[in-house]
Amino acid sequence: MTFPMTPTITAFERSPDRGKGLARDMRVRWALEEAGQAYEVRLVSFSAMKEPAHRALHPFGQIPTYEEGDLVLFESGAIVFHVAQRHAGLLPGDANARARAITWMFAALNTVEPPILELQNARLLESDKPWSEQRLPLVEGRVRVRLGELSARLGRADWLDGGFSAGDLMMVAVLLRLKPSGMLDDYPNLFAYVARGEARPAYQRAFDAQRAVFTGKPPTGR
Repeated sequence: MTFPMTPTITAFERSPDRGKGLARDMRVRWALEEAGQAYEVRLVSFSAMKEPAHRALHPFGQIPTYEEGDLVLFESGAIVFHVAQRHAGLLPGDANARARAITWMFAALNTVEPPILELQNARLLESDKPWSEQRLPLVEGRVRVRLGELSARLGRADWLDGGFSAGDLMMVAVLLRLKPSGMLDDYPNLFAYVARGEARPAYQRAFDAQRAVFTGKPPTGR
């Protein structure tokens, strides 16, 4: 089922990731591309994100937001879930499989992503602290525990539960944050899993569109 209204999402005017596809609007772009849904993007500066106009859309002054008529959403997971519910291709038709795909969305955001974000903060924001050298191995260990558990569950499968779903989309998006660290190299099936996600045409179109904001050049895949 499709809806004719074109949604508008917000994204960084100048993304901190310098066009590497790690900003959270990438997850929404990817979902919309998988769904074949056209969308508009409104770029927001860091200062504008904290202004009342944007906080009316996102109370925490962040991106992305999603506007579709009188519907306004924030939080990338909630937006992807909304897109997946409204359009075919991101959630299975079978009720039980659908519920499992949604469970994997929650797992990506609530179980796997928190230690990864903790690791990023430890490396980027706390490296100059006197306790950083002792804390970093502990944080890395928490990430490796989650990666080991996820790797064991995925096994030799291509995707987490049958065909590709919104659960895989969110999990790949979360794991992509680890690529610069090289930690995924120790888990060959997870490394290949992420590569499969990146190879999807919808991901490529979304990445191309997000990177074009940084480079100032029009996307090549549209």
